[in-house]
Amino acid sequence: MTAAGLPMAVPVQDLPARVRIHEVGARDGLQNEKSAVPTEIKADFIRRLADAGLTTIEATSFVHPKWVPQLADAEQLFPLVRDLEGVALPVLVPNERGLDRALALGARRIAVFASATESFAKANLNRTVDESLAMFEPVVARAKDQQIHVRGYLSMCFGDPWEGPVPVAQVVRVCRALLDMGCDELSLGDTIGVATPGHVQALLAALNEAGVPTDALGVHFHDTYGQALANTLASLQHGVTTVDASAGGLGGCPYAKSATGNLATEDLVWMLQGLGIETGVDLDRLTATSVWMAAHLSRPSPSRTVRALSHKES
Repeated sequence: MTAAGLPMAVPVQDLPARVRIHEVGARDGLQNEKSAVPTEIKADFIRRLADAGLTTIEATSFVHPKWVPQLADAEQLFPLVRDLEGVALPVLVPNERGLDRALALGARRIAVFASATESFAKANLNRTVDESLAMFEPVVARAKDQQIHVRGYLSMCFGDPWEGPVPVAQVVRVCRALLDMGCDELSLGDTIGVATPGHVQALLAALNEAGVPTDALGVHFHDTYGQALANTLASLQHGVTTVDASAGGLGGCPYAKSATGNLATEDLVWMLQGLGIETGVDLDRLTATSVWMAAHLSRPSPSRTVRALSHKES
């Protein structure tokens, strides 16, 4: 458990008063697991995350089961959690068929998954960047016709394992296209964890210059090189108030082998609490949830905060 009064809250000027954590552990965190996680365990994971105070929890993906076998149980899982009070449960949909499946179960928030680079678009979607955008247009249009909230994920915003550095203008172009087709918010993905704070702030500034408002942006950092928290702080300094994170630091990317775990939600909450920024998250309950899930996965959590707090309990 957290020692009383720790971390000490020392606010820093000009940072947001509150941050919304977009929890991705149940979808992005588990999608790479080779051994099937039982549907009821996934549902219990989501319930525990909600009980810890997380109010946006990405539940699953309606992708074809052969592409992501771990999430083949989307139809069985979503009805088990869809009635959680006060919790938004976005789901990933790759195409119109995925949208049909999600809508049939009553999903009210969806996400589409685009790429800033041609190489990753080919690996992940088997299409060019522009072909993938064309595929998403009817998905977004139909969702908006039904007042469904749409998030646009954009992968490889800072670097690509095949192409190397990604030009800022290239990322801005795809972001602008996603917003123009009707996405309500965008998540900027550092899929292989190569971003650094200056690069983050340069991209955010360029997006603003292109007419993309900061309040439409979220950030999604991987901690491959230990930069995820530094990049998050750089984003907060720019005014970003939505941060993606994964309980226990679970996750990676099945199409980019150099992508290691997501920013751990516990590590993020510890930093935000130390900055005096509200999240609504109970860190002790969240840590207990990640310890519980780590036991089901038969390995310790990579989150430093989970390790520190669970060690104190033992």
